[in-house]
Amino acid sequence: MNRKVLKLAFPSILANITVPLVGMVDVAISGRLGSASAVGAIAIATMLFDLLYWNVGFLRVGTGGVVAQAYGRRDFRKVGEVLIRSLAIALFIALLFWAIQKPFLNIAFKIIGCSPSTEQLARTYFNIRIWAAPATLSLFVFKGWFIGMQNTISPMVVDIAVNVSNLLFSLLFALKMKMGIAGIALGTLVAQYLGLILSAALLLIFYSKILKKISLGGALIVKEIGSYLTMNFNLLLRSVAMLLIYSGFTTIAAKYGDNLLATATIMMKIILLYSYFVDGFAYAGEALTGRYIGAKDRPSLIESIKILFIWTLAIASLSTLLFLFTGDALFRVMTNNSEVIALSKEYLPWLLLVPFLSCFAFILDGLFIGATASKAIRDTMLLSALLFFATYLLMGDKWGMHAIMAAYMVHLIVRSVVMSFKLKKEVILKAAN
Repeated sequence: MNRKVLKLAFPSILANITVPLVGMVDVAISGRLGSASAVGAIAIATMLFDLLYWNVGFLRVGTGGVVAQAYGRRDFRKVGEVLIRSLAIALFIALLFWAIQKPFLNIAFKIIGCSPSTEQLARTYFNIRIWAAPATLSLFVFKGWFIGMQNTISPMVVDIAVNVSNLLFSLLFALKMKMGIAGIALGTLVAQYLGLILSAALLLIFYSKILKKISLGGALIVKEIGSYLTMNFNLLLRSVAMLLIYSGFTTIAAKYGDNLLATATIMMKIILLYSYFVDGFAYAGEALTGRYIGAKDRPSLIESIKILFIWTLAIASLSTLLFLFTGDALFRVMTNNSEVIALSKEYLPWLLLVPFLSCFAFILDGLFIGATASKAIRDTMLLSALLFFATYLLMGDKWGMHAIMAAYMVHLIVRSVVMSFKLKKEVILKAAN
């Protein structure tokens, strides 16, 4: 079982490492364009895409859980039809995003408080990157589908290819060709479409037999699509709640000026660096949970959960030591702005709390997704979002930016505690015969 966990987790970890690194490079590139406004623009523009993309996170999450359980039952016609159905819905949503892009952007900047220079740069980034929507949403589907098929090698290959090409093209366009923020956005757009082409190629190479089993009529009939959307509605609400937390983090930070916004942005990038390690094991948990529930193999499910928790605690311990000894160095890599570096020293202690407060929350997410326990996931995230904002409202006047960090820690604690109490009912008992 330990080998099964590591076989699924390590490819995801290798792929995930490139995700925050490229995000950090985007911030680092913008940090060398001459002002804190550029860093803040990347943070706000990224948040705006989160407003769009996180709401449809069910394209990956829902696809992975359903496919994993079908895989456990050896129902390969089902897994093929889920792929086609999910891709069709992804394309429809992407077209919808294109249609609403202008009013969405105008409304967003009536709500977000930032300097005119930051707004202008953020608009530039958004107006270019939005054209990658079909590729981005399709990549959500492919990643969930591959993970559900107990295959984390293919999404690893795709993620690394996308993120490395994103890095290279962003450097080329933004610095070499002196396109600035526009170059960073264009690099992301090109990389997304390259990833889509690669995903389709891997599907044809390794799963051509499954494609032959697909019934397009069965995949695209209105009733089946309606059932799919109904099943994932709770996951949509979960994504909205999570989005509110992370977009709220950036939006509130923007109220404190460009330098504190830049500090908060870099803090979140460092936190994500840790979370992507844990997510490798969360993906393994998602795949194995769905598989063993589909196969009704309760002993294997319990064994896999125990091993996943052990690995998660090990990663949390190592990450705490990393933040303790290299936190200041990480900030200096991300920016050369002396004021931002000086401010970071005041907030670095919060990083030491993140690993142990978040490790169980991230793993439990994977287990519940594999079990398709969408109502439990929804309720937990809605409660954690409510307490995130309640914490900030209670502490914001006295603590300022520190209140944002405290609120983030509270939401992690809530997720861990609530899902731990629901684990047996929502996950383990589903594997019983």
